[in-house]
Amino acid sequence: MTRVLILGGTGWLSSRVAQQWLERGAEVTCLARGTSPAPTGADLVVADRSTAGAYADVASQDWDEVVDVSSDPVAVAAASEALGGRAAHATYISSVSVYAASDEVGADETADLAVPWEPGEESDYARAKAACERSARAFAAGVSIVRAGLIVGPGDPTDRFGYWPARFAAAGAEPVLVPAAPGAMAQVIDVDDLADYVVSAGARGFDGVVNAVGASLPLADLLTLVREAAGHRGDVVVVPDEWLSRHGVAHWSGPRSLPVWLPGDMPGFATRDGAAYRAAGGGIRSLVETIGRTLADERDRGVSRSRGAGLDRADELALIEQWRAEER
Repeated sequence: MTRVLILGGTGWLSSRVAQQWLERGAEVTCLARGTSPAPTGADLVVADRSTAGAYADVASQDWDEVVDVSSDPVAVAAASEALGGRAAHATYISSVSVYAASDEVGADETADLAVPWEPGEESDYARAKAACERSARAFAAGVSIVRAGLIVGPGDPTDRFGYWPARFAAAGAEPVLVPAAPGAMAQVIDVDDLADYVVSAGARGFDGVVNAVGASLPLADLLTLVREAAGHRGDVVVVPDEWLSRHGVAHWSGPRSLPVWLPGDMPGFATRDGAAYRAAGGGIRSLVETIGRTLADERDRGVSRSRGAGLDRADELALIEQWRAEER
């Protein structure tokens, strides 16, 4: 029987990876803090990866596959030191944010990475992921590095992509604020397509690096597809990027943002080349299907619920009113 160790296994993506391995008949062990349950059928080893001895219960065993999703370079380094040589194969789930620059349209996996973080230095997400990738290569002789794009779909805890179907659905016949974002692109991958690839690549021992991304398309086209799926009948109020920034609306994610909207100086971020992913067997379902899955999930969770990303409705309507008043 295939023995799989998932460092995580209780979060959004990693629990799906664990579940898919279970469905393949694997013996799955999840090492996590225990704040959420592991999928039914998986063993849960409760451990805090920030503490010494976190891997004591799993480091003396041999594994066919080790999967790590952490963005903490100290945790990944400690795991690779404790488990190095104990796995036939490993998969590390990285990010397209690991690259040093986002100014080249269509860049592939050979683009320069951010300088890896070193202990004692200031860090950011890109440098942390670069350091994690470096450490992950010591897990096994064969390592799959999966640089994921914006992960979307049912259950998304970030509230980013889901903001748009939820907002268009909740607005009904009322207006919705969108950024003008001339030239802005969007590029996503469905969480279940990504999980399927992680498991299938691990099962066959794929050794290499891929950008796990879907097709790149204009942000305006994406929002049109989302609006149509949600059945929105109101006005789409398109506001210049500069005006939004001047009024404190943030890019990409977090409170008081317009999610998935990127600054104009990042033309390459949502245009990564995904040819290697597809050549390695990575699947991409239709964007319309992913939007539909996300919309159904948002309706189940409540399209008007409080969110961790986006504009709250009252603030959005106030911004629309202010913009319209200034344009009169």
